[in-house]
Amino acid sequence: MTVPTLSGPATGRTAGRPGLAAQLLRRKPIGQMVSEAESGHGGPRLVRSFGVLQLTMISVGATLGTGILVILGESVPLAGPAIWISFAIAGLAALLSAVSYAEMAGLVPVAGSSYSYTYATMGEGMAWICGWCLVLEYAVSVAAVAVGAGQYVNETLAVFGQVLPDAISQPPGDGGMVNIPAMVIVVLATILLVRGAKESAWINTAIVVVKVGILIFFCAVAFTAFNAGNFEPLLPMGAAGVSAAASSVFFSYIGFDAASTAGEEARNPKRDLPRAIMLSMVIVTTIYVLVAVAAIGARPWGWFDGTDAALVRILEETTGQPWIALVFSVGAVLAIASIVLTVLYGQTRILLSMSRDGLIPKIFGRVSSRTGTPVAGTLLVGIAVALTAGLVPLGALADATSIGTLFAFALVNVAVIYLRRTRPELERTFRVPFFPLTPILGALMCAFLMANLGADTWVTFGVWMLVGLAAYFGYGRRNSRVAALSHEEYRELSRPESSTLSTTEQTKAELS
Repeated sequence: MTVPTLSGPATGRTAGRPGLAAQLLRRKPIGQMVSEAESGHGGPRLVRSFGVLQLTMISVGATLGTGILVILGESVPLAGPAIWISFAIAGLAALLSAVSYAEMAGLVPVAGSSYSYTYATMGEGMAWICGWCLVLEYAVSVAAVAVGAGQYVNETLAVFGQVLPDAISQPPGDGGMVNIPAMVIVVLATILLVRGAKESAWINTAIVVVKVGILIFFCAVAFTAFNAGNFEPLLPMGAAGVSAAASSVFFSYIGFDAASTAGEEARNPKRDLPRAIMLSMVIVTTIYVLVAVAAIGARPWGWFDGTDAALVRILEETTGQPWIALVFSVGAVLAIASIVLTVLYGQTRILLSMSRDGLIPKIFGRVSSRTGTPVAGTLLVGIAVALTAGLVPLGALADATSIGTLFAFALVNVAVIYLRRTRPELERTFRVPFFPLTPILGALMCAFLMANLGADTWVTFGVWMLVGLAAYFGYGRRNSRVAALSHEEYRELSRPESSTLSTTEQTKAELS
């Protein structure tokens, strides 16, 4: 049986192109996604080199440290001593979505993450919106984390009596002209990703080990100065403050989403991706809450207001030993580099999938036969993110990232419900527990956290969506490969037998 593919050009096959409403609702068959990923879309394909350890470390590397190392000074004034509750709430919301990601990652083991999951369930229109949100989520979160690098570089230099002037270590609006350390970290991560995904994964694993080590070291020191009185009153800003802080720090939990973008580079994605996602969530949430409790126990919550590199300051004041601050600051810079590396990796894979489907220019989908990576796309993304990190303040970046993340997570929860109802026969290597309650709660929790974000963030999100709609109608709609299929081809691809055939062929290829 011959199954039509989407690997040919989108132009020239437009007879019977659907109308706008029909095109927006056209779904991409799961089996076809898997088949095309294995075939490399007619060119070099991504190299399958990741095991469960590397996948877990990608997830932890993209997550652990962001909220603690970079925005603790901004989030504590919102929630007070209850900041650890904010991290727990954000972690619960992320966990509810993470189990949905784990099920979808086993069903759709391709590079597109929630973009691909949405395309398979809700059609091209929602897939484009999700993909556009992911561009905001990934690119902006990389920039937001990199912005914090300048703080820790200065903490490192301060041990030697030196400091970078604000003009080259802070963005406009924060007292400087350009954040050079942030730009340098993004550029170095871009170069590493261009060289190869396997090499990047092993370097990330080593950095993650260091990152976990320095956070555990911080807790050990901070608990020596623990004062239970710092937790009274627990809710000085009320429940609203806790909710606001939870919404703000939620972007710290996007790491498991980055792991799901590695679906085409995992050796056994159906088994290892769900395991990596769940394991990383347990590790990250535990450490976040532990560090938040240790930090508040060591210093009153009012002390954090306006304090940069708060954890380093706590170590300095607690021990009085400059070398301890030096070690932690160097480790923090490495931790930030790990987040930049893994989230930038996820961004390039999302754009790779969107490019393959014809929704964005082809250059983002070209895989180098020498390195097995999307070199051109990685360079373009790296340049754009480096400029953003160097010129945009942290606060605006963090909130904009949170709203894009929450929207994408909500869509994945809905995708799980849809496929359970419409395709119950599909083999699932991981199943969401307490279905349908868990994905419903996950979607509602995301909506609740979105509602707690400020009006400025919603305005930014609305403007971003308008730009996305213009991009879709100006390019994506005309070049969509799914829309270019004739009605007969689309019906053939959408038959369950076609999906089953493609998945079976993919399984045979893995076994061989």
